[in-house]
Amino acid sequence: MKQFVAFVIKEAKHIVRDKRTMLILFGMPVVLMLLFGFAITTDVKNVRTVVVTSQMDHQTRAAVERLGASEYFTLVGTVATPQEAEKMIRSQRADMAVVFGPDFASKHSGVQFIVDGADPNMSQQWTNYATGVLMNASGTAVNSKLLYNPQMKSAYNFVPAIMGMLLILICAMMTSISIVREKEKGTMEVLLVSPARPLMVIIAKALPYLALAFVVLIVILLMARFVLGVPLQGSLVWIVVVSLIYILLALSLGLLISNVAKTQLAALLISAMVLLMPVVMLSGMLFPVESMPRVLQWLSAIVPPRYYIEAMRKLMIMGVGIGEVMKEVIVLVGMTALLLTIALKKFNTRLE
Repeated sequence: MKQFVAFVIKEAKHIVRDKRTMLILFGMPVVLMLLFGFAITTDVKNVRTVVVTSQMDHQTRAAVERLGASEYFTLVGTVATPQEAEKMIRSQRADMAVVFGPDFASKHSGVQFIVDGADPNMSQQWTNYATGVLMNASGTAVNSKLLYNPQMKSAYNFVPAIMGMLLILICAMMTSISIVREKEKGTMEVLLVSPARPLMVIIAKALPYLALAFVVLIVILLMARFVLGVPLQGSLVWIVVVSLIYILLALSLGLLISNVAKTQLAALLISAMVLLMPVVMLSGMLFPVESMPRVLQWLSAIVPPRYYIEAMRKLMIMGVGIGEVMKEVIVLVGMTALLLTIALKKFNTRLE
């Protein structure tokens, strides 16, 4: 037991003294949380809008004023024909045009939208928002209720995804680099010929990263709640438990990468290629898995962050119980057991 504690203390001191490691562990989560929370957003705000109308009667004026008063739209001008509005959009002076027909006042219809469709998702959101504003302006009751995210903040969607990306990148990358560093320096051979068992060496090296990953998790949750305003609707205990399972999975993956890589650079590149692109593209972080081609949906089934992100969105945003995410938890536990078994079997007690 004393040997194990000594190994853990030695590894912890080594990590704390390495400024680059500490910067990656704590600098990357803070920067990415701020970027995804504030800079990278799909919220609809300040859409430059031009109004097209041949006559400005009372009803049309009320609709235009409501558009201008909305935080979603900024009126940049009024023109007489759709061709003029289209010219403004093509010259990048406007994002969308609202064309009022001559019968808008009498029938509350005859409205056309001309939208810059370079970004299809955003253009669809602009149209939906404008439709809601105009229906209210015309006196038509709009009964809609948005569950879980009434303000439609993109941070609600991004924060669980950032957690999934950061925890697997940090844990897997740092663990793999740590073990490969020992190989490069020749100290791994000393550790393996010591009285300590190889399994004890692996656990001792992984334990400090487990503790640091838990600290990173707490930092992310605090930033999500108090900086980005994302609620934690579900049980904090289950959020932490599922996250710890996911962290163990990431550490197991890092151990597996360390068995393959011969140098720290190779471990870094393998971690980046194997983890970064699949996490971003196939986990549902940015794009819904259901909208992907069937082949990519099959590939996403073996990407661990997909299940963690789904579980966190349900626990954090929807506030469901652990029973509602049991499917995701079982998959994560199974992947953890599989990766850990393969990694331990491939860990050689002799260096080539």
